[in-house]
Amino acid sequence: MSNIAKNIRQYREDNNLTQQELALKLRIGTKKIEKYESGESVPDTQTILRLSTVLDIPASEFLKDAQTGNAAGIDAGIDEDIKKLIEEIGTKKAELILRTAKDFSEEQILKVMHTLYNTQA
Repeated sequence: MSNIAKNIRQYREDNNLTQQELALKLRIGTKKIEKYESGESVPDTQTILRLSTVLDIPASEFLKDAQTGNAAGIDAGIDEDIKKLIEEIGTKKAELILRTAKDFSEEQILKVMHTLYNTQA
């Protein structure tokens, strides 16, 4: 089982939520939560951000090793593009971005991305 799977389960239980309750708050099916927690499936970035908001924890916490508390990084089972991005910008910057972004709505994130894109062009 991946660190993300263990952490999702741990944080869900810490919040005294059943899989069904978490699924309802995330507006996804219970089967998806089961797959995330079993390690059968890995949530995409958007879902991790929503989990972060619902469970009130920084998104970077899902990537930490459940036993040591260290960032699991490359072995976390996350998307290859995200792994490359984290390597390029560094773990500290990625953590800072995720901690900040967890409080943003999807609309706010899109506005920030649009602004950044237009600034670089």
